Amino acid sequence: MAGGKYKAVFLDFYGTVADGDAEAVERVCARVVADYGMTLSAGELAVQWGSRFFESVDACHRAGFRTLYACECDSLVETCLPLCGRIDPAPYADELADYMRVPPLHPEAKEVLRQLTVPVCCVSNADSDHLEAAIAHHQLAFAEVVCSEDVRFYKPESEIFERALARMGLDADEVVHVGDSLHSDVQGARAAGIDAIWVCRDRRIFDKGRGQADHKISSLKELQSFLV
Repeated sequence: MAGGKYKAVFLDFYGTVADGDAEAVERVCARVVADYGMTLSAGELAVQWGSRFFESVDACHRAGFRTLYACECDSLVETCLPLCGRIDPAPYADELADYMRVPPLHPEAKEVLRQLTVPVCCVSNADSDHLEAAIAHHQLAFAEVVCSEDVRFYKPESEIFERALARMGLDADEVVHVGDSLHSDVQGARAAGIDAIWVCRDRRIFDKGRGQADHKISSLKELQSFLV
């Protein structure tokens, strides 16, 4: 927009444009609890799994990169091992993958994307096939799409933001990143010198972030006000 501070928006996908996976994760955890006769609740298992999952994701970059699917499988096995012994994680990770390919959008997402007056680059911690399927399913269009599997780095690492800047041909002070995770989105963007808008809308099973956003919104409908 002429006269606006930002020339483009970097936009997280899951949890920001599409619904987060909290309910899907708890459904999967309820299956695990039932299948293996665990004494803890699905919510408790989800928190334990989430903690190990984020540790796994944060540890794999460059040559050690693994997909989110692989991290989900490994961290679920590690979480369940002291609770019920070794399990086969594939059926549960597959259920989550099915959700990630066709997640529901937040009600305002399509309208907001149509009305934004600057180009949008989707910057997502996602396996490429899941993200591509979700974007195609909802018939969305982005100027660029940068996902962790392409870059072999996950947010909050700066490399994924740097790739997005290069794709858009812009400097860090010319864009704003919008996302729902304090850890991945807010901390990552700020560390890369990019302003961050935190979408604080949905409950999250686990978010270890302590990042300080430049702005906080409860809906993408509020985004345009920061672009004028």
